[in-house]
Amino acid sequence: MVTQFKSNGVLIECIQGNIAEQPDMAAIVNAANAALQTGGGVAGAIHRAAGPELEAECRQFAPIRPGQAVITGACRLPNRYVIHCLGPVYGVDEPSDVLLASCYRRALQLAEENGVESIAFPAISTGVFGFPLPSAARIALKTALDALPNLVRVKHIRFVLFGESDLRVFVEALNACTSK
Repeated sequence: MVTQFKSNGVLIECIQGNIAEQPDMAAIVNAANAALQTGGGVAGAIHRAAGPELEAECRQFAPIRPGQAVITGACRLPNRYVIHCLGPVYGVDEPSDVLLASCYRRALQLAEENGVESIAFPAISTGVFGFPLPSAARIALKTALDALPNLVRVKHIRFVLFGESDLRVFVEALNACTSK
C-alpha cells in the first residue's frame, strides 16, 4: 500500500500519529467546535498542547459555521499556525459532504494565503461529529488532490490519523483516488 503520493510538486502523505505532535509542519489543522474553545478529541489535544493563549486568540473569530476555517498563531506548539475548521455534524449539518470538503479547501486556501509550505490535517468530523470514516477519507483526499493545481506555496500535505485502522482507511482512499 502506498502511503504517499506526489503530484504538481506537492507531497501528500498519510501517517499514524498525534496531530498536536507534528513539529516539522508549519501549520496543523484543528477539528474545532463552533466556539473555537478547548474541547475533547483533536480540539482538546491541540488546545492542551498550545496552552490557554490559543483559546484567547480564538475568541476574536468565534463563532464559526460548519465548513468555515480561520487561522491563528500556534502559541506553545512547535508550529507557526493552527488552522481551525468546523466540520459538519453528520446527519445534522447538510449537505455534509459539501461542508466537509469546504473545510479542507478553505484550510488549504488559508495556508496558501499565509505562505504555509506544510500542513497537517486530522480526520475532520469523524469523531463525535459522526461522519463515516471511509466517506470522510475520500472527501478529504479528493479535495486535497483537486487543490494541487492551485497550490504554489503548499508543498506538503499530511493526514495524521490517530489509530492504525483509521490510517488504513485513509491509505485505501489515497490509493483509490490516485489510481484513476
